Amino acid sequence: MKLNNIEHVFFDLDHTLWDFEKNSALAFQEIFEKRKINISINDFLKVYKPINFKYWELYRDNSVTKESLRYGRLKESFDSLKFEATDTTINSLADDYIEYLPNNNNLLEDSVKVLDYLSQSYRLHIITNGFEEVQHRKMKNSGILEYFDSITTSEEAGVKKPHPEIFEKAILKSNARPQNSVMIGDNLEADIIGAHKFGLNVIFLNSEKNVDQNEFPQIQKLKELLDYL
Repeated sequence: MKLNNIEHVFFDLDHTLWDFEKNSALAFQEIFEKRKINISINDFLKVYKPINFKYWELYRDNSVTKESLRYGRLKESFDSLKFEATDTTINSLADDYIEYLPNNNNLLEDSVKVLDYLSQSYRLHIITNGFEEVQHRKMKNSGILEYFDSITTSEEAGVKKPHPEIFEKAILKSNARPQNSVMIGDNLEADIIGAHKFGLNVIFLNSEKNVDQNEFPQIQKLKELLDYL
């Protein structure tokens, strides 16, 4: 079903366009080799992924700081694996991770094709809770920066999705109106419910089919956006 009167398309970045899981695994592989961390990357990621998810939930709710997130997710992962790592090592790994992460450029399937198509008819924008210093580098290094008229990060806005102020910031920055805009993202609460409450149209990217919801339009692959836009 086509959405009518849409002029602006807002995307989340990580897990929506930028293949965070693949790029993150590559970054950890590089820094473990650099720092001679003798842990299987698969064993580490199995433990790290749910811990990282938990910390991002806490960060989004302002329950932990950016610094606590970067340190804590690694500390808990190493503790779970019974791998002894000093605070100095953990902090060095945390810095390396932020430095190496944007160097990997994998995008989710059909991202460029979809952006090519949409950019002919709509103005495109990014709203992201990711760290300011890496999000722009991710987009530049993966070759998608040029598609977007505006990028709004949570650090710039001073609040994180789903807080209404980040959507207000993005709307004002882009000279858009909520009723003529649509938000696409993979996080039901942060991207979809947050944007919907602010008045935007929404499309939920439920790529893993791990969220059971029927309230909002949803797709499993990015190319399905073309059924709506």
